[in-house]
Amino acid sequence: MTGSMAEIATPSGKSAATENFPVGSALIRADLRPHVHAFYRFARMGDDIADNAALSPEDKVARLDLMEAVLLDPVREDIPQAADLRRSLAATNVSPVNSTDLLKAFRMDATKQRYASWDELMTYCRYSAAPVGRQLLDLHGEPAAARAPSDALCAALQVINHLQDCGVDYLEMDRVYVPQDHLAACGVVTEQLSASASVAGMRETLDALLDKTDALMVEARLLPGRLKDFRLRAESATIVRLADKMIGQLRHNDPLAKRVKPTKLFFVTAMIEGVLWALLAKKR
Repeated sequence: MTGSMAEIATPSGKSAATENFPVGSALIRADLRPHVHAFYRFARMGDDIADNAALSPEDKVARLDLMEAVLLDPVREDIPQAADLRRSLAATNVSPVNSTDLLKAFRMDATKQRYASWDELMTYCRYSAAPVGRQLLDLHGEPAAARAPSDALCAALQVINHLQDCGVDYLEMDRVYVPQDHLAACGVVTEQLSASASVAGMRETLDALLDKTDALMVEARLLPGRLKDFRLRAESATIVRLADKMIGQLRHNDPLAKRVKPTKLFFVTAMIEGVLWALLAKKR
């Protein structure tokens, strides 16, 4: 596929400022922030393509393939987001594998509407979420021991986002991340995600998924103590606290009735708690 950026880009209007969790915040080292933002712009573009209801699955995949082609070609400049990230990766000596893994997830979003099981959802998270944490670890030169808790945290954040948007994703894109076997086990069907409130079985489904997300958080809480960089330790601890708070909110509120989202107070208290945690954490 060839063409101008106007033909390829499909911006949603979302930005780092509208995300649930910090993206390249002031806690990240100033010299690395531009590289975090370059990765985010690339990811934002891919996500916008995958979520564009006006595009066919084949068109979405073609656009995502073009992003990858420009990312990996040392001379192409036809997609600035991909070319900028390529230069960022070269400057920081970071492999493009995290970026190409993200594109695998966006291709899944373009072509896959349902997930049969938790394991299948975790495979998706391996490509949709884990690369974000791994990119931060690679940029900071963090040890391999940080990878498993980072993957667990990123997967938990992804599931939290899926549960926040479970009704909207179904109604607007006919995309359901809630595993089909969990719905069936609680005696509910996909169509009940369109309701204005969760029936008892749907609430049971959500709680079961939150239990599994809590299990991911047990591993995720090890992350701050395994990081060398103090600023990244504070950022990760802040995100862990935000995730814990969001799980609590989702347990006590119905995402089908109203989107559960973090407040400014959430962010402020989580950041304070995260910085204190980083100061006290001992690297393991």
